[in-house]
Amino acid sequence: MDSTQQFWEDFYRDKDQVWSGKANPILVGEVASLTPGTALDLGCGEGGDAIWLTQQGWRVTAVDISDVALKRAAGHAAEAGVDGIVWERHDLGKSFPEGNFDLISAQFFHSPVAENGERDKALRRAAEAVAPGGTLVVAGHAGWPTWMEEPPHKDVHFPTPAEVLETLDLTDGEWTVERQDLITRDFPGPEGQQGTRSDNVLRVRRHA
Repeated sequence: MDSTQQFWEDFYRDKDQVWSGKANPILVGEVASLTPGTALDLGCGEGGDAIWLTQQGWRVTAVDISDVALKRAAGHAAEAGVDGIVWERHDLGKSFPEGNFDLISAQFFHSPVAENGERDKALRRAAEAVAPGGTLVVAGHAGWPTWMEEPPHKDVHFPTPAEVLETLDLTDGEWTVERQDLITRDFPGPEGQQGTRSDNVLRVRRHA
């Protein structure tokens, strides 16, 4: 097992539950009006997004680098009475699910142990896998919470939607940028600190 996978196995193993189990609100807002088809959830974690998408009628392939996360996600799906999700382990810097998808979602696709250019390469590969008429949604943090005085990882660059769009290197005339935005929300700290956090969202659609 390489060091990147080991980091994420330990990340999930250290807690019985890391995330809320609910779908990311940005994803919910961006895909609510889409007609369900095939979907790919990149970095699925404990499965909240994949489970929600399946409940909306999508046929979902969900991938993560961590076996611990995937097993936990499959367990949560079973508890929710959701079946049919295809769970696959991928280090997206090295391998990628086969096929094309009507929706590809990369929600908060950050990694403190990613090699330079690894995220960009994975997102470009994701764009290539979007089916004609399909949609790619990339959401990411725009910075640390305003109340956080000592970030856990220093010198982290949070890409803007414009930088993500440039990274994708989309072919002119084949895509429409449907949303390129900054969202700021209330985000209190663990000790009740008042504050906000901003997130970026990019939604692009491949022409049919």
